[in-house]
Amino acid sequence: MIHKILIANRGEIAIRIIRACREMGIETVAVYSEADKTALHAQLADQAVCIGPAPAKDSYLNMEQIISATMITGADAIHPGFGFLSENSRFAELCEACNITFIGPDSRTIENLGNKAHARKTMMDAGVPVIPGSEEAVTELPRGMEIAKEIGYPVIIKAVLGGGGKGMRVAYSENEFEHEFLTAQKEASQAFGDSRMYLEHYIENPKHIEFQILADQHGNIIHLGERDCSIQRNHQKMIEEAPSTAVDEKLRKEMGNVAVRAAKAAGYTNAGTIEFLLEDNRKYYFMEMNTRIQVEHTVTEWVTGIDLIKEQIRIADGQPLSYTQEQVKIEGHAIECRINAEDPFQNFRPCPGTITDMYLPGGKGIRIDSAIYSGYTISPYYDSMMAKLIVWAKTRNEAIKKMHSALGEVIIEGVTTNIDFLYEMMERKDYQKGNIKISYMDQVLKEMQED
Repeated sequence: MIHKILIANRGEIAIRIIRACREMGIETVAVYSEADKTALHAQLADQAVCIGPAPAKDSYLNMEQIISATMITGADAIHPGFGFLSENSRFAELCEACNITFIGPDSRTIENLGNKAHARKTMMDAGVPVIPGSEEAVTELPRGMEIAKEIGYPVIIKAVLGGGGKGMRVAYSENEFEHEFLTAQKEASQAFGDSRMYLEHYIENPKHIEFQILADQHGNIIHLGERDCSIQRNHQKMIEEAPSTAVDEKLRKEMGNVAVRAAKAAGYTNAGTIEFLLEDNRKYYFMEMNTRIQVEHTVTEWVTGIDLIKEQIRIADGQPLSYTQEQVKIEGHAIECRINAEDPFQNFRPCPGTITDMYLPGGKGIRIDSAIYSGYTISPYYDSMMAKLIVWAKTRNEAIKKMHSALGEVIIEGVTTNIDFLYEMMERKDYQKGNIKISYMDQVLKEMQED
């Protein structure tokens, strides 16, 4: 049985994991950078270890320091959370070599699914619908132009080892291709140290639908329904909800079965997410698989009643799933808003600083996942997300009203936030009607500029 878990992360996800471990009777170890000495996760864990200076590369991405902290404190497992080292196959491999349980899939699975070209081929072999695109990685411009012509414009150019929207560009014509390909390649090389690209036909204005799956070490795999993550900017999600207005029970069952088939094809274990693009004609295509817990896992937890962090830990401990597919029921509607220290009216510029006063809402159907407090300093070194506000209600319309009300109560002083922007989003008629595609935010931002 896992008895002590080191959390290789920070912020709200670290606290989320600490709370789950407390309820399971498992001790926790927090790691923190010099900038996070007073961070809440470092105070709430049973033990805390400083692992380096403020820059992430010297602390939260420092594999050797994290492994050393695990061994020194006697932790027998590591939970990577999301971001940082959560999808780093080398880190998972180091854990395996040191006989430390990595709470996630094994290193080979992470490597195979992190390589988008390999993941694509795996899905094609399993009969999972994929977007027409290159079957191999592309490094040379002339070959890229040949493939783009075969696929048909517009095409999207993606880094093989990419993520977070980096190394990703769209070319609408042959005239645009050279510039976009070389720009994406340069971004990929700088961000990931890998200049290999792959190409896909660009599906214009679909919905971004993802399915949460759980897979244990005994061959059991289930899905927990879908999340709609179509409200995003520069491929960064802003508002997520479950279930999707575009997915009825028949389509949910079909796409869920495909998600399970995809996980089986990859030999997957633990929690993961299969991401799809969904067109108006109900055709859908595999986009990628995230081999970690997602920021937006909260909305799935609320509509299913399943604690995903606890399931992750049980799976890593070798236990079978706590639920069968037949036991999974989708009830009500949940929405999550990401509250960030950023200025939406200055191109969402990050706004670090010290919180001088704050008030967060509560009540029935309202959940806050956060690591902030009055006097806490938002660091310029890390992601600008301060909190996640999640609501649940019986219907989507009620959930929107509840979110609108809750956002209206939030007070965070001392730093600029996106709260007013999110509040106004809840008032938009097109959002309320569910008329949302992945290009929706482009329309909203254009209207903001015109105003």
